[in-house]
Amino acid sequence: MGPLQGVKVIEIAGIGPGPFCAMMLADMGADVIRIDRKDPSGRGGTTAGGNARFDVLNRGRRSLALDLKKPEAIETVLKLCETADVITEGFRPGVMERLGLGPDEVMKRNPKIIYGRMTGWGQEGPYAPVAGHDINYIALSGVLHALGREDSKPVPPMNLVGDFGGGGMMLAFGIACALIEASKSGKGQVIDTAMVDGAALLMAPMYGMQAMGRWNGDKRGVNILDTGAHFYEVYETKDGKYISVGSIEPQFYKLLVEKSGIDADVFSDQHNKDKWRGYKDTLTMVFKTKTRDEWCAIMEYTDVCFAPVLSMNEVHEHPHNKERGTFIEVAGVRQPGPAPRFSRTKPQVQRPSPAPGEHNEEALKAYGFSGADIEKLKTAGAI
Repeated sequence: MGPLQGVKVIEIAGIGPGPFCAMMLADMGADVIRIDRKDPSGRGGTTAGGNARFDVLNRGRRSLALDLKKPEAIETVLKLCETADVITEGFRPGVMERLGLGPDEVMKRNPKIIYGRMTGWGQEGPYAPVAGHDINYIALSGVLHALGREDSKPVPPMNLVGDFGGGGMMLAFGIACALIEASKSGKGQVIDTAMVDGAALLMAPMYGMQAMGRWNGDKRGVNILDTGAHFYEVYETKDGKYISVGSIEPQFYKLLVEKSGIDADVFSDQHNKDKWRGYKDTLTMVFKTKTRDEWCAIMEYTDVCFAPVLSMNEVHEHPHNKERGTFIEVAGVRQPGPAPRFSRTKPQVQRPSPAPGEHNEEALKAYGFSGADIEKLKTAGAI
């Protein structure tokens, strides 16, 4: 059931990177209880479209809906933390402290617990108390400025770099590290995960190349990996679809030249930046002479470093994705499967995304709450 089987996680519900982190932990076998907000009707919160199964980021865990304005609900969370290994939250700095669920309160109950904090700006710094979103965090880290074509404005990469790569995945990595350390020291600790830090870290190679004089940090779309180079680019095909080439190494570049049918002598000066624009103009015309499928027949499964640019409606039908099971179906919803892969402790989605409060009694009983305890919480309006 995954390498994290037996690890108990309490997730204070949020949006974006927090749920992504908890999804990753649950995919790896962790027992995650998501603390959702209880709505006034007593049915738990609602989800976009009214069907919780579409909230893919919430898959794999049980949902316990609590009214955190009630002292009984706060006490319930603290009691859950007494036997949990991890708690995660994604509020602005100070919110959990005001609720009575800050690190000091939680670690009094369980000194070994890992307390994972997920914010955009971090727990300290001039921006720490203000609101923001992915686009702002990657802007401050230098990522956004670097994304886009030459002579165009920066292009946000959806919320993949800040929320998920620089945020949720960094927190999951931090939790894994802290769990290993806690197994040796017997002590927990607080993880301050900031999306601005994580996004900056993802840019480490580019900052290194800039220091060597091999990356122009003031201009986008002129460097080897940002569409400046003709051999690392997306090209339109005859049928209005797209292909990708990434023929960086000389042997791969030689194959690109051969398979595309261009003049090897003319295209011999691969790394001469003064020639990149002209080379790209030629390849743009060449790739428009055939359809995407025709280019796939020529270049796919070769060392050109080639792949068709597939839409979200196409990816599940590609032979490579089908053979690996990259996309799965859970409760009728197609979605990416767990990653990475393990040879023995194979991860899997343990359950579909729950409706808020779907597992109130089941989750509480799993943590030792009696039927009488649960009835008291219902009477108090905490659940």
